[in-house]
Amino acid sequence: MNPAAQPDPRPVAVPVDAGLATGVLARRLGVSPMTLRSWDRRYGIGPTARTEGGHRRWTAADVATVEEMCRLTATGIPPADAARAARTAVAGPAAEAEAATATPPAAAGRSRAAGALPLGDVRLECRGLARAAVRLDAPALEQQLTAAVERYGLTVAWQEVMVPTLHAVGRRWASSDDQYVEVEHLLAWHVSTVLRRSTPPAAPAASPGAGCVLLACAPGEQHTLALEALHAALGREGLPVRMLGAALPVEALDAAVRRLGPVAVVLWAQESARAAPSLVRHVAGLRWGMKGTRRGPAVLLGGPGWSRSQPAGVLRPAGLAQAVEVLRALYAAG
Repeated sequence: MNPAAQPDPRPVAVPVDAGLATGVLARRLGVSPMTLRSWDRRYGIGPTARTEGGHRRWTAADVATVEEMCRLTATGIPPADAARAARTAVAGPAAEAEAATATPPAAAGRSRAAGALPLGDVRLECRGLARAAVRLDAPALEQQLTAAVERYGLTVAWQEVMVPTLHAVGRRWASSDDQYVEVEHLLAWHVSTVLRRSTPPAAPAASPGAGCVLLACAPGEQHTLALEALHAALGREGLPVRMLGAALPVEALDAAVRRLGPVAVVLWAQESARAAPSLVRHVAGLRWGMKGTRRGPAVLLGGPGWSRSQPAGVLRPAGLAQAVEVLRALYAAG
């Protein structure tokens, strides 16, 4: 081959105002500059131009490649595979083959890019969600959460995609001195949005006396996502359900139970400080109806807060699927 026909491996010199600096591109993409430098070092996804002063710049082709890299990793594809696919998509198969021969051996190792979350052995979608959450990439979160519900159904999407990712973000927040708060809040917001979008219109009771399922957090409890998932799942089953949300005072819960006459009441407590056995006994003891036919609600407990203080005679389903099954049976029997 004629050496003159081979591509020049040296960076192209560009004017100082041409191309993007790494920090500018990082802000545009919602990733850290450290992540971009790691992708450059490990996978060859980096700036190919320099200013006359020697500063590296990202050309339009470089930007297109790294944008494709971001899109692919957001779906859960491992970074090494995403890099190969991104180069192929932007520059074509020939350029990818050439880049593969120049990729340093470190590219085959485990990625330690900034922002990686400790997920463990989970579905591929969890990794994509985690990467999108760390980048604060709202459109990607919305798209991936919606796709998970459509692909697996709401119950599996909640238990095997949403919950593991939420737990990973929560663990990182707890271990990083209040960092990642914004990541958790954004992820939780979009999980809530997709759950509500997945909830069909409220179903009426099968008969005037059939009651409903009542969902509420214990007094002072602010975590509602698990109840929102249960609300959506019960709605998809066609069961009448009423969601009373976070931090419901005892008096308000008492009034709602007496007015609605529910078949079951689900009480959620994320923290043990919110789990009050006296409240459970009070709700389980409420009665309504004519003398001789008076009845009360079944009480189901949800959340880790009840682990140390579960009163006797109440139900504590192990997860969303079991909760739906139990409540379906209670409603049919009621």
